[in-house]
Amino acid sequence: MSNPSSSSTLAANVEDSQAASSAPTSALPTSPRSNRAISISAPHKHDQHTPLGRTPTRGSTHAHPHSKGSQSHEMGGELGRTTTSGTTGSRRHVPDLSFPYLTTDTSRGGITEEYRTETRQGYIDPSDPDNGLRPVQSRLSTLHGDHFVLHSDEQGDAEKGGNKELLKGKKLVTWLENDPENPRNWSNFRRWLITAIVSCGVIQVALSSAIVTGDFKDQEEAFGVSSEVIALTVTLTVCGFGTGPLLWSPLSELLGRRLLWIVPTFAYIIFNIPCALAPNIGCLLASRFICGFFGSAPLTLAGGTIADIWGPEERGFAIAIFAAAPYTGPVIGPLIGGFIGKYAGWRWLYWVNMISAGVVWAATLTIPETFAPALLKRRAKQLRQDACDDSFVTEQELFRKPLGEIVIETLIRPFEMLATEPILLLMSLYISLVYGLLYAFFFAFPVVFGEDYGWDDAKTGLTFIPVFFGVGLALFVTPWLEKKYTAKGDNVTPEDRLPGMLIGGPFVPLSLFIFGWTAPPYVAPGGGSWVGPCSAGIPFGFGMVLVYFSANAYLIEAFPDYVASALAAKTVVRSAAGAAMPLFIAIMFRKLGNGPAATILAAVAIVMALIPFAFAKYGASIRARSKRAAI
Repeated sequence: MSNPSSSSTLAANVEDSQAASSAPTSALPTSPRSNRAISISAPHKHDQHTPLGRTPTRGSTHAHPHSKGSQSHEMGGELGRTTTSGTTGSRRHVPDLSFPYLTTDTSRGGITEEYRTETRQGYIDPSDPDNGLRPVQSRLSTLHGDHFVLHSDEQGDAEKGGNKELLKGKKLVTWLENDPENPRNWSNFRRWLITAIVSCGVIQVALSSAIVTGDFKDQEEAFGVSSEVIALTVTLTVCGFGTGPLLWSPLSELLGRRLLWIVPTFAYIIFNIPCALAPNIGCLLASRFICGFFGSAPLTLAGGTIADIWGPEERGFAIAIFAAAPYTGPVIGPLIGGFIGKYAGWRWLYWVNMISAGVVWAATLTIPETFAPALLKRRAKQLRQDACDDSFVTEQELFRKPLGEIVIETLIRPFEMLATEPILLLMSLYISLVYGLLYAFFFAFPVVFGEDYGWDDAKTGLTFIPVFFGVGLALFVTPWLEKKYTAKGDNVTPEDRLPGMLIGGPFVPLSLFIFGWTAPPYVAPGGGSWVGPCSAGIPFGFGMVLVYFSANAYLIEAFPDYVASALAAKTVVRSAAGAAMPLFIAIMFRKLGNGPAATILAAVAIVMALIPFAFAKYGASIRARSKRAAI
């Protein structure tokens, strides 16, 4: 429920606006929180605005639609492509991770700044030229069309009057100026507390996938299975990480974030019980997949939650922490799992995981709703009741996708984009390699340190500490990269997100060469010889975080109006690699030897490291030929 004071203020503003509708309202000064939200004043009448069907183009101006010499753009006219940056007469569209892409029919409604705008009246007209509805930024806006059209065609919507009739008299509800209910206006302490909690949620779930590696031997003996079968306890959990977001992403847009932070995570906690009490391997493996499926909710929600509360110019370090979290958690797993398995037994791996998940879940209960579309939808509903005026709506309410289209958007479009968008495919493959190599280390380290050096699981777990040093170094670099990017203002392109990959990429194969060729039999075990393969974790942790941070940001910028589908495709491919690596890495190192096995992986990493260099040179031309990528 919206704050009553905010609703009453809005109702009063509505009356004042209607009383003064004959006189245009002058633009207000920039909000003191302009780095968090756009502050405008929306007049009641919009004769000076270009109609909804307009298309921002290079060098375009906002000429009156009926003025002499102006070009007509009636509703239903075909809209061209827009640009992202570096053009005159066009404002760069910053991708909004809080926009409900999966559940809003942007082929009819387009994109709006409604959820990020602050206004005096608390609403804007849909045809507002700066913050109202506008076409998506790419050539293709629907699964089966080549051009974006605000539908009011004679065969389809003519009987209903098309969008023109649908939008007549509607007011898109926005935040008030300096609105205390706007998550981006909350205090820094509150927002950092939420950031810490959601990051801990990601770390805990990621930890659950690898904590079981701390005592594989006892689990193999307990169930009488091979090491390859017990490795499925990792593989199936990561498979759950890849499939769960296909459900949680659209549900979070429909129901808000808070409910999804609570319910799936609680189910994840409960299904740790059959893992700990499993009487047979089938029960254990099935429960592990279910844990991964429900546990993927925090992985899905964390990035969006951080984007809800931090503006683009503020979220540099917050996003850096989030980028490191999915990779930090799995490293903690074997570090503590080895000691738990050694001194408490393998079943306590699952009990400890459940306890830690319960503690983090209790903390997430303090997270309020942060999703702007959900909050503004509640406010619109309250305004309709208080003002007895049905004109107050949100775009999501006006252009809600049918369930069938949501299913297609969630389950089909990500894979279609993988097949048709080379940028998405290659970046997803690169991210999946780095993610897969992290899980590869969980099985290669026991071969080197457990079998060649003769260390137990507890001592082997300590060898992952250097990865933390690498991650820590990366956390100093990512804010600098973000600062360099934002300093360019509107004169940026998606390729300006690539420097992180250009810097971090070479460190990944370097770490593999160090790990493989400083390990036995090339360096005899004994004394301080363990330092060589152990230190490989530093360059790997450094390169891993920089690659993920940069690649994730590049995909968001390259597909600003298809962010949800692009990230869903990346998540599926990444999880597939993480799930596959445990099945063959140990055998690969035993059969080929440490040096050759690491060299093969390093060779693949070198080839992948060339991808960002290629996109730095040819990325713009590739995007120009894409149907969905931003120009």
